[in-house]
Amino acid sequence: MTADDRIRLVVIFGGQSAEHEVSLVTARHVLAATDQDRYDIQPIGITRDGRWVAAEDAARALRKGPDALPDALDASGPDAEPLPTLVGLPGAGRVVAFPLLHGPLGEDGTVQGLLELAGVPYVGCGVLASALAMDKAMAKEVFAHHGIPQARHVALHENELAGDHDAVLDRLETELGYPMFVKPSNMGSSVGVTKAHDRAELTAALDEARTYDEWLVVEETIVGREIECAVLGNLEPRASLPGEIRPGAEFYDYEDKYTSGTAELIIPAELPPGVTEQLQQMAVEAFGALRCEGMARVDFFYEPDGRGLLLNEINTIPGFTPISMYPKMWEASGLAYPDLIDELIRLALDRYDRRASRRRSF
Repeated sequence: MTADDRIRLVVIFGGQSAEHEVSLVTARHVLAATDQDRYDIQPIGITRDGRWVAAEDAARALRKGPDALPDALDASGPDAEPLPTLVGLPGAGRVVAFPLLHGPLGEDGTVQGLLELAGVPYVGCGVLASALAMDKAMAKEVFAHHGIPQARHVALHENELAGDHDAVLDRLETELGYPMFVKPSNMGSSVGVTKAHDRAELTAALDEARTYDEWLVVEETIVGREIECAVLGNLEPRASLPGEIRPGAEFYDYEDKYTSGTAELIIPAELPPGVTEQLQQMAVEAFGALRCEGMARVDFFYEPDGRGLLLNEINTIPGFTPISMYPKMWEASGLAYPDLIDELIRLALDRYDRRASRRRSF
């Protein structure tokens, strides 16, 4: 493949959410694993204050290894472009964007909508699926409509806490009981998630979650195993072998995922006969319920002596760090990391070409 034949792969990373650092780590390893003989890689970073910069430091780091990528985004000057050109670049063939943005203003359909308007094929879920999956409260409503079993939960707006605060706490205690988890509805990587064991901790947890989002989700605590499954595909998605997470902390929090590395990851998960197949089927069903395409990681709880499998949530841009479950589950299923990237890009082009045949006007 000559340089002129290569697909121009625009890797978008950074972002304005609390998961900015997670995105940088993910980008380092995706950039290092992508075949530069097949792709003309163009990294584009988004600063914490929303500026888009062509990260030349990232391009140089590709030749030095993943650990050489500095956090140049926050050091970029005021002359950074508000939005670099993604198409019509000199010498570019087909262009595909690969968003590696975690959390709001990146994983929630906003950047996906921008790419749709720009007419650029992109990796991962579309606008609707991205928005639904990011909003845990709305996703749970869709899953409930499809009859997919979930943990007991309550969704509420912060305005409810400004009214009869004690009545809200009474309701949560009655419907869920202690301990319970409090989460921002629009956030990932366990950012802003707190486990509350009593009323004082519940009040503090609600206040913490409100700093990230106006919508909150409060869930019962599940005494069970945490099982994940990777889904890949467009019209005919397929599920990987599942993996199990055994947290090193009280629950699988941010530090356990990205800092301490104390969580134990078991792939494939050791499940009774038939449960693996049931979990894979439920993962594909949940993927379809939100109209996901490309990729998603589907997270479950498993109560072996209780309700069985319970859907927790879907992550539409799962992490690609060395200890991330999504690529590790596909590797255990026979799809190596570089081949997974190739497949995701192929799926992006397939969806774009399929939709391009539709009429846009009368």
